[in-house]
Amino acid sequence: MSLTEKDSRAPESGAQPPVVAGVFARVARFSHRRRRLALTLWIIVLVGVWAAASGGDDYRENYSLPGTESQAAADLLNHSSKTTTGDSLQIVLHDEDGLRGADVRGRVDAMLAEVAKLPKVTQVRSLYEDESAISRDGTIGYATAVLDVTAPNMPREDTERILDTVKEVEGQGLTAELGGGAARKLATGEGGWGEMLGLVFALVILVFMFGTLIAAGLPVVTALFAVGSTLAVIVVASHFVTIADYTPYVMMLVGLGVGIDYALLIFARFRSELVRGATPEEANVKALDSAGRTAFFAGSTVILALLGLVALGLGSLQGMALSVALTVLVTLLASLTLLPALLGVFGDRFARQFRARAAKRAASSRPEEGAAWRRFASGVQRRPLAVLLVAVVALGALAFPALSLRLGFTDAGNDKAGSTSREAYDLLSKGFGPGFNGPLYVVVEGKDGAEAPATAVAAALNDTDGVAAATGPIPTDDPNVATVMAFPTTSPQDEGTSELVGTLRDDVLPKVAEETGARYLVGGATAASEDYSDKVAARMPVFMAIVVGLSLLLLLMVVFRSVLIPLKAALLNLLSIGAALGAISLVFQHGMFGVEPGPIEAYLPVVVFAIVFGLSMDYEIFLVSRIQEEWHRAKDPAVAVREGLGHTGSVIIAAGAIMVVVFGSFMLSPERMLQQMGFGMAVAIFVDALVIRCLIVPAVMQLLGRRAWWLPAPLAKVMPGVRLERH
Repeated sequence: MSLTEKDSRAPESGAQPPVVAGVFARVARFSHRRRRLALTLWIIVLVGVWAAASGGDDYRENYSLPGTESQAAADLLNHSSKTTTGDSLQIVLHDEDGLRGADVRGRVDAMLAEVAKLPKVTQVRSLYEDESAISRDGTIGYATAVLDVTAPNMPREDTERILDTVKEVEGQGLTAELGGGAARKLATGEGGWGEMLGLVFALVILVFMFGTLIAAGLPVVTALFAVGSTLAVIVVASHFVTIADYTPYVMMLVGLGVGIDYALLIFARFRSELVRGATPEEANVKALDSAGRTAFFAGSTVILALLGLVALGLGSLQGMALSVALTVLVTLLASLTLLPALLGVFGDRFARQFRARAAKRAASSRPEEGAAWRRFASGVQRRPLAVLLVAVVALGALAFPALSLRLGFTDAGNDKAGSTSREAYDLLSKGFGPGFNGPLYVVVEGKDGAEAPATAVAAALNDTDGVAAATGPIPTDDPNVATVMAFPTTSPQDEGTSELVGTLRDDVLPKVAEETGARYLVGGATAASEDYSDKVAARMPVFMAIVVGLSLLLLLMVVFRSVLIPLKAALLNLLSIGAALGAISLVFQHGMFGVEPGPIEAYLPVVVFAIVFGLSMDYEIFLVSRIQEEWHRAKDPAVAVREGLGHTGSVIIAAGAIMVVVFGSFMLSPERMLQQMGFGMAVAIFVDALVIRCLIVPAVMQLLGRRAWWLPAPLAKVMPGVRLERH
């Protein structure tokens, strides 16, 4: 007898692995019997947290990158300035007949004087004070409004007042637009209707699956309670910790998806128990003690994966990760307490409806439920190697573009067409060149004054390919620190600008530093993007070790008492994530389907990695736990795979379809980051539910046979056992 054969029987010999104490059963019974109390408590929680959040939010972003050159440049500039100012807005003007005419100048000066009187504006620098602020042909120019706050803290209504004042100058061929970080907020809109559309489609799928509007509405209601409560908590928390303003959208994206998903898994099991003849209370208890247990461990993997983002230490990304992890936790609590209470309220009604429908099916010539999925599984089992190879090659081809991901951050050039920030961006590019909207700045620190070394580097920059012009030196309050601005010949998101950053840091500036003895640091948006990408790459091994090690190899090994199943899950999850990132690259980086090409948000790959890696476990645990249940019952691996897919295939497809429509609805958002995230996660779930769980997993499990449940005997003795299903 081989070692493999001997070890594969370890779980069968002696006592069965211990079952976790029936906490889920007790919670289900309590929620069912005390359903009015459970519902009242959830309503009190929802109303209470929103009452606490009535003071509004204080979302803010933190993109600081300690230890990077761009951050060092920003810190040196801040320390060398005795006064602190906020960000600025560009008032961009365009007149085909020229901006220098007396009539146009009089109107513009009057408008700028009115802008200077508005709240949050500390100073206005006219375009007529600096010849370089007007294009060579005289048709495009810009004035600068200095604010007393940063762009994230600029109230939207104050920005709108500035824009309204600026627009009053328009007429007789003169147009005016507003550019800058605060102006970009006006292009984002409030959103929300896309998410509602996703919920409507999810409700349609649930109605089709369960046959009644009430049954379909319970998973949606559960998800809305959970997400709504958590959103209010995050509003309050934003006053104490750094949470980015895009966090609520990501919370809704994930919370609605997993909330409906978990509730669907539990409700599907509840329905099957009712059809078997169980009372509503018994069905509630059995559903929560099986599917509820599965949802709990699936949710735990999502939370662990999200906490892996905290280890990256990337500013406001940590606040987002903790917020979404809290959303998943509250969603789990709602699925395990609120949903059983709702099932208790409508249990008798559901029992009559579902049993009547089952009796009607039995009386007709229609095949039993799951028969089509059993035939499908049998087809996969007949040619498992061919199915595996075709599916893996197809997903590998889709994932291939991910190898050339170009990371960066969106700018006004990605804003909605027709918005004032986009129009200002386009006008400045037309009048002053594509690099004007994303200049690089070189911070110079000299021991005996910065003017001479700054002049030297300006000359070197003007002789560098890829630099349209270099201006400076710009002095600071510290005589030993100055700045030189370098305007690239390419746009901020162009690959050539990224290459220019590397050329300056690796070639041009070291030579000038050797000649002058000064210190040179490259900063600016593109430089920060490059540093951000490098930071993510450097910390990726730790991040992957946490996500893969804790959420899969450790947790799944305990749950399934197997070595090969967690390894298989890890590899397949990486394949689905690669396919998602490849699809994002094709659409948003290379412009497929007419989308404006540009870089992928620098933090998006790790966010998608963490969330999708966790969400994929929903289907992995749901499917494999049912296969494990059939394996313990029949001891035949082929039967276990066929019956496992027969019982879960329709639920997996329905749950996957719901997640796809919820995530896909975020493509309707005006924000490019949310479009990228929604599209990528929709592709990942589509691939995971349809290709991986319904094709690759049955094929792999068929090829592994009994070896799928192999666990070395020494490990089996010390590893705790957790069974997801009761028999």
